[in-house]
Amino acid sequence: MGIYVEIPIRATMEDLWEKTQNPQLHQRWDLRFTQIEYLPRQGEEPQRFLYRTRIGFGLKIDGQGESVGERDGDNGARTSSLKFWSEDPKSLIKTGSGYWKYVPNENAIRFFTWYDYETRFGVFGRLADTCVFRPLLAWATAWSFDRLRLWIEKGTSPEASRDRALVYALSRGTMAFIWFYHGLVPKLLYHDKIELDLLSRIAPPERLHAATTLAGLVELLFACVLLVLWRRSWPLWLTLVLMLVGIPVVAISAPAYLTAAFNPLTLNISIAALSSIAIVAGRDLPTATRCRRKPEETA
Repeated sequence: MGIYVEIPIRATMEDLWEKTQNPQLHQRWDLRFTQIEYLPRQGEEPQRFLYRTRIGFGLKIDGQGESVGERDGDNGARTSSLKFWSEDPKSLIKTGSGYWKYVPNENAIRFFTWYDYETRFGVFGRLADTCVFRPLLAWATAWSFDRLRLWIEKGTSPEASRDRALVYALSRGTMAFIWFYHGLVPKLLYHDKIELDLLSRIAPPERLHAATTLAGLVELLFACVLLVLWRRSWPLWLTLVLMLVGIPVVAISAPAYLTAAFNPLTLNISIAALSSIAIVAGRDLPTATRCRRKPEETA
């Protein structure tokens, strides 16, 4: 089947070509590569290059490739084809090939790629590729294409997009963890006495444990909503409002808790701050969902 990714980018052909064909610029926006280096080229021979991808913990994967053809179409379209391979024993990819295509279309350029590859490690390699590696590689390609779009259309550097995406993920992920923990541990597992005391101010005694369980389930559900609806902003705004409203509610109903260690005041302000950070960082983030993942069907 191969991997297909397409995105429209409002750019000049020269700018888009430069940012995708210049290795120093290419490695800045493409999540799949940490380093790309062109090798010396003689005459009309294919342009060969080296690539490196760091996978963490000091490990890296090295590979090679070559551009096997570039041509201009009658309508101004351009195509760049390539082959790639890796002799690194850590690399799941053995050999592959693909192309990039640039097609002018009204006020934008249809920028798309298709590529496929063979894996090593036999049946285990094919299984790992189908279940994990190929979907992850397709997502990284699409996310990188949108990061390139933001660089060209909005002037947001790839490094800024990366940093904002990390800030967004850390703040939103931390909020989801807090909602999940407070729903599971003090409410569902242990029925903490402080939780029971706070809820006793709004729930009748005979339904106190049921109210605690319900509150815990709601918080677990909201933690899932924050993760599943990753790009939706309304859970962030709802969190911000609930945290700010909760402070005067606790101050009126249980003021003694405001002076305790790890009290609701500091917790609510911290979560409200995380929500605000995620709201700000979440504007114009790169996302793989903007890309088409299948080619257009032609009659």
